[in-house]
Amino acid sequence: MSLHILPNRVGGAAENMAVDFLLLQRYPDARVPRFRHYEWRRPAFTFGYAQKISFVREQLSLIAGESAGELELCRRPTGGGMVDHRDDWTYALVIPRGHALEELRATGSYRVVHEALVEALRAQGVAARTKPTGAEPPAEEASSRVSTAAKPLAAAAAGICFERAELYDVVNEQSGRKLAGAAQKRNKHGLLFQGSVWRPALGGATVDWERLQENFASRLASALGAEPGAVPWPEFNEDELMGLTEQYASPEWLSFR
Repeated sequence: MSLHILPNRVGGAAENMAVDFLLLQRYPDARVPRFRHYEWRRPAFTFGYAQKISFVREQLSLIAGESAGELELCRRPTGGGMVDHRDDWTYALVIPRGHALEELRATGSYRVVHEALVEALRAQGVAARTKPTGAEPPAEEASSRVSTAAKPLAAAAAGICFERAELYDVVNEQSGRKLAGAAQKRNKHGLLFQGSVWRPALGGATVDWERLQENFASRLASALGAEPGAVPWPEFNEDELMGLTEQYASPEWLSFR
């Protein structure tokens, strides 16, 4: 079995979310796992499928202030909290239905993916580890990225991805800050991971991001019992991709909760 490594792409927030969903729903070879890294055309935030738009807008105004209106904002198909994509490294992974890793409980698959990422980060000297059961982050972590004017964020940290580490998130073992998190969506086609590494939490470490991508994909492939291999971009139905992108960009999708 192969782990398909797709070409890197840059897209708007709605387009990126649409492509990730199509990787789960419409991939030409539904039997194989697939992985991609992508970037953002404009500064963007995404937020979890179940989050309320009122909460998201309130926190975004505290984080970004007057520049909040200049940010792209999109509801993800996956769960989790708000994610700041202005200085992150983003990826998506799909594990097909019936694979042993897809059949694990959410915490189990989350741990496997993040342990692969930890290995890739540590290979470049980053002091990374997964947060174990029962461990609590240092008290300063929840407010480490909150300005004095935005202290209410500390109380809302559970809804903001990089403000608090949860079980099996990736943390910097020196500072305790959260380095990476992910969200999941499971359906009859398999399991979609949308994950992110927060660069400011590296603690000054220098990372070769191309090498990280290669090492991470290699370790994911090993965990999946697969061989990594680069493949061309899949030929999605352009009308479907455009329609789904429009849906993710619509006010109705953004504010339905």
